Amino acid sequence: MFCEQDPDLVVEAMSSSSPSQSAKPSASSSASSAAANDQARPRNAGSTARSSGTSAAAGSNPTSVRWDRQTIQFSVNAWVFIVAVLAIFPLVPRSLSNRAYRLSFMGTACSSLYSLYALYGRPRAWNLQAVQVYFQSIIATKDFIYFIYCLTFVTSHLCLKFALIPILCRALEYVAKFLRRNFNRSTLYRKYLEDPCVWVESNTTTLSILSSHAEIGLGFLLMMSLFSWQRNIIQTFMYWQLLKLMYHAPVTAGYHQSVWAKIGRIVNPLVHRYAPFLNMPVSAIQRWWFR
Repeated sequence: MFCEQDPDLVVEAMSSSSPSQSAKPSASSSASSAAANDQARPRNAGSTARSSGTSAAAGSNPTSVRWDRQTIQFSVNAWVFIVAVLAIFPLVPRSLSNRAYRLSFMGTACSSLYSLYALYGRPRAWNLQAVQVYFQSIIATKDFIYFIYCLTFVTSHLCLKFALIPILCRALEYVAKFLRRNFNRSTLYRKYLEDPCVWVESNTTTLSILSSHAEIGLGFLLMMSLFSWQRNIIQTFMYWQLLKLMYHAPVTAGYHQSVWAKIGRIVNPLVHRYAPFLNMPVSAIQRWWFR
């Protein structure tokens, strides 16, 4: 029942002051660590708040930038639409109508340039190779096509009001899309603008077909103008190069190819029947066109 004692076991006496002395440093160290934690906690909280605020601001910036771009495009295209209507309206004085005609093209050109810059930026470097790569990336876009289209007519002394039809269709699409997305809860929009905007957005194909008919018709009007005192050979050649680009660019190819196919079904039988000597020139033009 009794445990045997080890004769080699030595028991030393413990001093009575050691527990209190060892407790004091631990208490003081725990107090200092608690104070350090209390001081570090507000700093961490502040840094966390600053980081969360920075991340929130960074997260909200793209939305605000996109909103600004949409607002600028809406403002410019709404202004273009009003000015173009003013240019077409028959009761407007001739001087004011001609000025509104040129302002419509200038506004659309600025809108197209801004859209190209917002989507594609600028060339990485200002050397020939970088500019060529950048040009190849934007040449088939709709904004670039409209930019060249507007330059063709804003620099011309011809005043063809027929050329405003594609400009009006483009401005209508921008304005209707912006109003539907941002003012669909407005009473004024629901009462007066909802039906026109819904019609425009549901008939974008019709507007594109109308624009393509107008663009091709302008090409023939410019060819007819070569027989008048207002002829401009350089402008006509540049515009037909633009029509060729519209025929091959993916954003406009479907509409232009359908219109040209319709023209071919009407013209080709007449040429074969009444003017067979035109077969060779027509074949040469077609080879240049499809190249």
